Amino acid sequence: MELFRKTTSIPFMAQRRAWYGVSAFIILGSVILVLVRGLNFGIDFTGGVVVEAGYSGPADLQATRQALAEAGLQGAQVQSFGTATDVLVRLPPAEGQQAMALTEAAVAAIRSVDPEAEVRRTESIGPQVGKELAEKGATAMLMTLLFIGLYVILRFQWKFSVGAILAALHDPFLVVGFFALTQMTFDLAVLSAILAVIGYSLNDTVVVFDRVRERLLSMRKATPAEVVDRAINETLSRTIMTSGTTLIVVLSLLFLGGEALRGFAAALAVGIVVGTYSSIYVAGATVLDLGLSQRDLMPPEKREEADGLP
Repeated sequence: MELFRKTTSIPFMAQRRAWYGVSAFIILGSVILVLVRGLNFGIDFTGGVVVEAGYSGPADLQATRQALAEAGLQGAQVQSFGTATDVLVRLPPAEGQQAMALTEAAVAAIRSVDPEAEVRRTESIGPQVGKELAEKGATAMLMTLLFIGLYVILRFQWKFSVGAILAALHDPFLVVGFFALTQMTFDLAVLSAILAVIGYSLNDTVVVFDRVRERLLSMRKATPAEVVDRAINETLSRTIMTSGTTLIVVLSLLFLGGEALRGFAAALAVGIVVGTYSSIYVAGATVLDLGLSQRDLMPPEKREEADGLP
């Protein structure tokens, strides 16, 4: 199934240096945002207590925050969860207080606002566990990038591998920058979405690289820039349709899935957009500027013969 009736001929590579500048600006902005504003880590990483409650009527979030503050529970985050009657309370760890005591105090504060409130879930994570989860999450990210590099080297050639790794690094920077800008909660669900984004971006990149490799062999008289442009244009219909349909589902989760899925869906939505962009203007453009040519796909013995030709 094709989106366009005929293959487009957009000169993507002619504007690649301008897009390098855009990517550099956004990545720098993301780094500055993380350093200045930081990330709003969830209790998965910081430790603390979560209480989910259902009120008998529409929840008064401001009254709930005030009741928690009067109970001495500083730094509590209170937000709607699913419907107007559902409330999610997050409490950071308090020095000298056990998780059970924090939970009981939060439940008492909630019931002081609505005596008929139903406590549906309580969860606590110690600071040490949160630290371990953060370390393991960072390790998972590094291992993902390492195996991506090995996979692309084995399947393609080192220039393709560099382009794929740069694209895979580019996308998480932008997603993390988005969370630093919006101060949405950054938890394990968001981290898993970032890992999914890396895989999604790699899939797009591999599709483009496969077509680049095919066209390098069939378009022997074309310049490398013409080959890369042709490959991207030939896969553009597939890229738009795949990204578009996936984005529709993710946006549905974002707006209709409730608070529990909001961070996960937001990370995926941003990641799908930047992943599609990076497979063209990061991965494809990097391979071109590394000097990709038909010679790179020749076996070593053929390469030596080609080098000996006048």
